[in-house]
Amino acid sequence: MGRLDDKIAIVTGAGQGIGRAIAEKLAAEGAIVVVSDLDEATAAETAKALPGAIAIRADVTDRPGVQTMADRVVQQFGRIDVLVNNAGWDKASPFVDSEPADWDRAIAVNLYGVLHTCKAVLPVMAGQGRGAVVNLGSDAGRVGSSGEAVYSAAKGGLIAFTKTVAREVARHHINVNCVCPGPSDTPLFQKEFAEKSPKLAESLKRVIPWGRLGVPDDVAPAVVFLASDDAGFITGQTLSVSGGLTMV
Repeated sequence: MGRLDDKIAIVTGAGQGIGRAIAEKLAAEGAIVVVSDLDEATAAETAKALPGAIAIRADVTDRPGVQTMADRVVQQFGRIDVLVNNAGWDKASPFVDSEPADWDRAIAVNLYGVLHTCKAVLPVMAGQGRGAVVNLGSDAGRVGSSGEAVYSAAKGGLIAFTKTVAREVARHHINVNCVCPGPSDTPLFQKEFAEKSPKLAESLKRVIPWGRLGVPDDVAPAVVFLASDDAGFITGQTLSVSGGLTMV
């Protein structure tokens, strides 16, 4: 028996990295996973490896598209029990050197993307009288991170949004929590940090008390816990999974 047997779980950005690890862990605990990603090929690859999973291409910045995804899930499965907002995007740059187009994308994906999915899914969960939402924030949103000003702002907004929505939907027995990874060895990190600024990437390892970058499998168990009935009386909380990088 798994902690999430037969629950229907949507994971955004689940084609690779942390999202894929979360999808795999949810499935291992018995959930039927809806693997959502902008990249249709990686979504299909992840879903193919998980029993009962389906892949849906979705762009979280496209509100009508997100609504269509939610409607499809309800039509096919009858309910949505878990929503994991994992899709994210970042581009490392000092703020004064950054481009407004990158600001727009960072806010659109990291903040508006969560607004879109929650707007589509929370009414479904309210109608059911239960549900769990886990938002992937970042320690950058708690304490700031050099070279990630707008990303940090978006993630800080996400943390505040999590707390407020948790208050609003508690009467429907919907839990809303936030998991904040620290620097993690993911495809996005390799592309936007390690390749462009190897010294920055190496320095991050040194400031983590655990002595290494996080990996996707570090984050997935925390998400599964908050998505499960074991966390039934936990809501509005922010949990860092960062090897001790932040202790707040």
